[in-house]
Amino acid sequence: MPTKSIATHDTTNEASPEQAAGTTNGAAANGSADVVELDLTDPQFMATAYDTYAKMREEGRVARVRFARPENETEEEARRNAFFRRDTWFVTHYDDVVETLLDDRFSVDVRSRAAAEDGKEPEVPEEFRPLARSLLTIDPPDHDRIRKLVQPSFTGRTMNAMRGKIEEIVNDLLDKAEQAAAERGETAPNRRLELVEALAYPFPVTVISDLLGIPREDRERIRGWTENLLRVDRARDRGMNEEVRAGLREFTSYLQELFERKRREPTDDMISNLVQTAEDGDILTEEELLATVFLMYLAGHVTTVNLVGNGVVALLTHPEQWARLTADPALAKNVVEETLRYWGPVDFVGRRIATQEMDVAGTTLEPGEEATVSLAAANRDPAKFANPDAYEITRPDANRHVAFGKGIHVCLGAPLARTEGQVAFETLARRYPHLRLAVPADDVTWGGSFLRGFRQVPLLF
Repeated sequence: MPTKSIATHDTTNEASPEQAAGTTNGAAANGSADVVELDLTDPQFMATAYDTYAKMREEGRVARVRFARPENETEEEARRNAFFRRDTWFVTHYDDVVETLLDDRFSVDVRSRAAAEDGKEPEVPEEFRPLARSLLTIDPPDHDRIRKLVQPSFTGRTMNAMRGKIEEIVNDLLDKAEQAAAERGETAPNRRLELVEALAYPFPVTVISDLLGIPREDRERIRGWTENLLRVDRARDRGMNEEVRAGLREFTSYLQELFERKRREPTDDMISNLVQTAEDGDILTEEELLATVFLMYLAGHVTTVNLVGNGVVALLTHPEQWARLTADPALAKNVVEETLRYWGPVDFVGRRIATQEMDVAGTTLEPGEEATVSLAAANRDPAKFANPDAYEITRPDANRHVAFGKGIHVCLGAPLARTEGQVAFETLARRYPHLRLAVPADDVTWGGSFLRGFRQVPLLF
């Protein structure tokens, strides 16, 4: 299948009878359609992604996409990753994205695709198995059984009860930042603060660690084991990749020991509840417990790190919006929703595998074919949002975004991320109305992660 650059896509070819009728046969298109190649390891990918998505959205309801293979990938790695590098149908329009996410004829379990094809499951290195069998990658009924056991820890009511503690954590961290600035001889409003290191990272890590029951003295070690896991450039850095794999093995071993400790001496936290509680005969196996806590820890802080960083940069590069927030800090709730729409932490969700012949955005998928839904493209769809490329914290329908997904796989921690984001934005606006970037906006660059977030956000406060 030919590969195309998004900039040189030729849409003038004569339409097939199926295309003239508004549908395309996926199997046929697989052999002839041009393919857009997305290189997630390109340092400029995130900076230009919205233009890429807009181009695809303008040219049709779906695009055929392939994710680029890292240049230094070994043959063994290529063989192991081949299952996940197959072409996918990339869905970009808001209504189509929602419909695809809600369609229960899709599977997220790669074993369903293997069964539909040659019966061979993809190879997964042992240290990545907890991630490979998490709530994100399993289907009902196992998905529903596990989610029912962990859902009570993430309800809106539970998060509201935690709000006071979250506010205390945020204010303590900002107090420490002020003290550090004073020790450097800096005074307001020209004190230096690196947002990610001082607040956006440690605050949600503290919250999710407290919720899970991870002892404070262990948290710095865990950061060392997991902080590079989501970096896309580790695919080009064999040393970093091996370091990540070794860190995951250490984290897995640590969690297994922690589970045993919680069984012997339970405390008032989520891990103790999961290892002790059985509901309607449903309990977690050791593998499911590991996968669930793994996901809760990672997703429970990474989303908020990026939400806070993205929101602060968006606000400070739109000074009229920052002025609105400082005049009325109660707008923090709107800031969260508009930031999630404008610069959501997750650009797209992949591996929706057709379990039967089905129509997706006017394209017929055969069993085993895959759809990828672009949350970022949907959130900038002009058919859904007026003036979608503008950042407007008073936008009335910002909460219609799909940043957290839809359907049974909607983000479990969404209430937590929303509460954390609201507290962070409101507190910053109240305490530091003269907050500003310490460097030109162009010098604040996206981090090298699969998720959308800034590596560093230097501020003056």
